[in-house]
Amino acid sequence: MNHIVTVQDAVTAFEPWMEPTDAELDAIEREMPVILANVDLLDAQIVTLDRTPTELDSRRIRRARRRLLAALAHQAMEAHRGGAA
Repeated sequence: MNHIVTVQDAVTAFEPWMEPTDAELDAIEREMPVILANVDLLDAQIVTLDRTPTELDSRRIRRARRRLLAALAHQAMEAHRGGAA
């Protein structure tokens, strides 16, 4: 007779020790403005993939690029200052 057993890792895949650390969560939070600005830029670019961009589309892409550059500049300044908020 063969016994059926579960795989321990699959059953306990979400143990508390597998959660992100506070340092990892802080790093994600610091990068969130850049991530969101990048998502906005990608959304604006995706809209124009299957059509000729209108003036409104072009403005939306330019604004999204400026937001991304501003977020990157802010992140670089924070890193240069040592991460002090």
